[in-house]
Amino acid sequence: MLLLPPPPWPDYQLIDTGGFEKIERFGKYFLVRPEPQAVWDKSLTEEQWEKQCHASFKKEKNNPEKGEWDLKPGMPEQWYVDYSSGPLNFRMRLGLTAFRHIGIFPEQSNNWDYIYHATRSLQTERPRVLNLFAYTGGASLAACAGGAEVVHLDSVKQVVTWARHNMEASHLDNIRWVAEDAMKFVKRESRRGNQYEGIILDPPAYGRGPEGEKWLLEEMINDLLKQCASLLKEGPSFLVINLYSMGFSALILESLVKSVFPKQVEMEFGEFFIPDSFGKKLPLGIFLRFKRS
Repeated sequence: MLLLPPPPWPDYQLIDTGGFEKIERFGKYFLVRPEPQAVWDKSLTEEQWEKQCHASFKKEKNNPEKGEWDLKPGMPEQWYVDYSSGPLNFRMRLGLTAFRHIGIFPEQSNNWDYIYHATRSLQTERPRVLNLFAYTGGASLAACAGGAEVVHLDSVKQVVTWARHNMEASHLDNIRWVAEDAMKFVKRESRRGNQYEGIILDPPAYGRGPEGEKWLLEEMINDLLKQCASLLKEGPSFLVINLYSMGFSALILESLVKSVFPKQVEMEFGEFFIPDSFGKKLPLGIFLRFKRS
């Protein structure tokens, strides 16, 4: 089981963590956001955090998932960061949302590199990659930059529009945009006999489809993976899955994937983390990925 940090990239740094918060730098702006797993003390003082930060997120009392941003003068509500790691380069627009997310998950940069190189290694001139629960599209951009035709699916139309803007800002194309419930889509693709050389899944613990379809990770992930097994080509191909539910371990994910994909090779699984500048390791979800040749 692996513990994987993100590769270093100039536009991002986790400065400090603690007191159920984290302070990060995205480009030239420093943000303070809630972080439920940062149960330890901060290394810097509250005054040092306050002096550095350009915006901080304040949770609503009755709904910890929502809140509002406190912005200092000069802090924009939208800006761009560049991801650069060897041959992989793309641009993403960030924005201050009411759900504390800003359009990027930096720990996923390790997966972006993996997806780019896995796509490049496929023995197909224009491989097809399906990205489910694709959010603002970092993984879609990585696959696209690697030469794939990408199907990018998310249930929220505004998020799909955001991802398309990121593609255009990165001077990429050849991504098909789908705003739909993931389970409905993969079942239809399976009936049609469509297949992909790569599948990426980043499902939430719970959620709703565009028509109110209910998603519960623990109840539906097994069925979803079975559908994906019929969509993933038997030859050279890859699969990447991330989970953020605190009730799931990497070992559960390993057993789940092995039961659905018994012939996979080169599997690796574990936990993503980001070290802050004082060496404290902040865990940020589990992953599993494999390639077949």
